[in-house]
Amino acid sequence: MVSALREARVDLGAISRNVETIRRAVDGVDVMVVVKANGYGHGAVESARAAIAGGAASLGVVEIEEALALRAAGIDAPVLAWLHGRDADFAAATDARIDLGVNHVEQLERVAAADGTAVVHLKVDSGLGRNGSSEAECAALFAAAAGHERAGRIRVAGFFSHLANAGRAADDAQLRRFTAMLEQAIAAGLDPSVVHLAASAGALRVPGARFGLVRVGVSAYGLSPFDDASSADLGLTPAMELSAEIVSVKRVPAGSGVSYGHDYVTPRETTLALVPIGYADGIPRHASGTGPVSIGGERFTISGRVAMDQFVVDVGDTPVSVGDRAVLFGDPLTGVPSATDWADAAGTINYEIVTRIGGRVARRYV
Repeated sequence: MVSALREARVDLGAISRNVETIRRAVDGVDVMVVVKANGYGHGAVESARAAIAGGAASLGVVEIEEALALRAAGIDAPVLAWLHGRDADFAAATDARIDLGVNHVEQLERVAAADGTAVVHLKVDSGLGRNGSSEAECAALFAAAAGHERAGRIRVAGFFSHLANAGRAADDAQLRRFTAMLEQAIAAGLDPSVVHLAASAGALRVPGARFGLVRVGVSAYGLSPFDDASSADLGLTPAMELSAEIVSVKRVPAGSGVSYGHDYVTPRETTLALVPIGYADGIPRHASGTGPVSIGGERFTISGRVAMDQFVVDVGDTPVSVGDRAVLFGDPLTGVPSATDWADAAGTINYEIVTRIGGRVARRYV
């Protein structure tokens, strides 16, 4: 098979195995795999199928449109969508059997007014400070939800929040607050069968936060959510390998400036390789001069600034030819840089590295 100029090779088997590994790690608690943002850049539909093959009980997305795309692709597994604008089509979601995250009374009223009986998961803010009903507002939300459920307009199937993963004490405080809010919901007459709080980090390191379901995103794609543990430490395999075909190789003398601003000047006569992938494709410009690249099994660093469509690598005297492939990141056990290496080079997190990969990069599934 001929490789594309820019290619993200996605190992679907790795996603399935990662889900299996996580299921073992959480002692059989149900696992929801989050496929928002085009499956963290890996492809939502393909990743969803791989996750289900690995034993995922359900799927999570942010927007209703993402959930509808899964249904259009023939995916029948339970799906939860949890972030909605004022024009969200709750009727279409209900028709497609998409569960809806609801986090305030006004939103609940719009869901209840839609045709059909909507299945909802009430979201509370246990301390992350994002969406979710606050402690001061949740009594009104719970009372309204109980009323609409008795009238048959909704069914409250779930109750959830999200950990900040700010440290053990902070996580423990959130867990206590979440549990108290759950008890308040039950006292209001609700009986949610699916309770979920932990995402990847909480699922793996906060056993008390697992309840009946954990939501995992980045770990399903083989990336570690921790600063102090690698993918291999967790038994996970990175699913994406990003590479590009070298399109130009030339010999230049010492003192040659490279890329915009000549931030890099060759210290000797050397060979420059041009890699046709840049910040328009999601390569962080902040990794200029620091981003790692593997060519022919040897590791190099980007020379100078990342441009919109390309960057340059000083390969010294290493034999490199047009048509060779430069691997930006993949599974470090194969000898290539990792997405975490790129995150470190750009001063960000591995989540951002994979999710920002753009549409010009062809996805190839194996």
